[in-house]
Amino acid sequence: MAKTRTGPEDYATPIRRLLVGLLVLVLLGLFILWRIDSPRVERFRAALVDAVVPNMDWALAPVTRIMGMVEDFQSYTRIYEQNQELKRELQTMKAWKEAALQLEQKNARLLDLNQVRLDPKLTHVTGVVMADSGSPFRQSVLLNVGARDGIRDGWATMDGIGLVGRISGVGERTSRVILVTDTSSRIPITIQPSGQKALLSGDNSPLPLLEFIENTDEVRPGDRVVTSGDGGVFPAGLLVGQVVMGSDRRLRVVLAADYQRLEFLRVLRSHELEPIMDAGGVIAAPLPSVPVPEVDPESEAAAPPVPGAGNVEDGGSGAAEGGDGATAGTAADG
Repeated sequence: MAKTRTGPEDYATPIRRLLVGLLVLVLLGLFILWRIDSPRVERFRAALVDAVVPNMDWALAPVTRIMGMVEDFQSYTRIYEQNQELKRELQTMKAWKEAALQLEQKNARLLDLNQVRLDPKLTHVTGVVMADSGSPFRQSVLLNVGARDGIRDGWATMDGIGLVGRISGVGERTSRVILVTDTSSRIPITIQPSGQKALLSGDNSPLPLLEFIENTDEVRPGDRVVTSGDGGVFPAGLLVGQVVMGSDRRLRVVLAADYQRLEFLRVLRSHELEPIMDAGGVIAAPLPSVPVPEVDPESEAAAPPVPGAGNVEDGGSGAAEGGDGATAGTAADG
């Protein structure tokens, strides 16, 4: 005996099919309606939009809310990325802050040390570099200080860090500075920490030569080079640079002064050198020796003969002596 189907299962499928068909027809009709190009249809579309769209706010509210949530999520994502980037920048800034603090402390110590003078009498005059020589055969610059400012020949000049050169030629308002790199520059220096003495000779190159080193085995690249003060021209202890090995396998010096940016130079007032008036103060006395008389042949020939000093073979002298003796005897008898 066949079973009869009862319940919702008997009409659910036909109703679903009917609804899908109606929806397809409605969508197809709307598509055709919006594709018809006619004034009447255009007015109908406008009237339909005016009647339906204002009353569809309740249907658009969820869509608007969802779109707002999507935009908020995107904004949150951008904010999160910016936050992570700011954190990374903050870590970098902390490192820079620590470095800046260390540099500030170091700068404060250097400024404090800058006020300390090796010699209380050693002062300086600051001048502005006006021009350079512009010659490959002569390394010099021109300063705007001269005789009216008390500048004198031979005084050392520095750029605030290292030795630059010496004054060579002073005018009333200007002065010429011969740089350390010039071929006419010869400066006695001391190499630290070995204490070796040498001569810094310019050769028109950025790296002047080290010559006449006492013991080259004790000199290493990187050693500090300062002025020795020998000769009394330059003060002792002025920083010159560091020792390097040149491409020609000769010891040279990397200058501490920045020759690419010479804008201001300090002219160091050296001590007044006492003039040497008496050579005996610096020249040792000669050793004692037996004096040897000098004989002048002309004066000896012109002098009259000395009695008793003639030659015994000389008859004239003997006769004279005899005559003198006879005369003396006659005088005595008389």
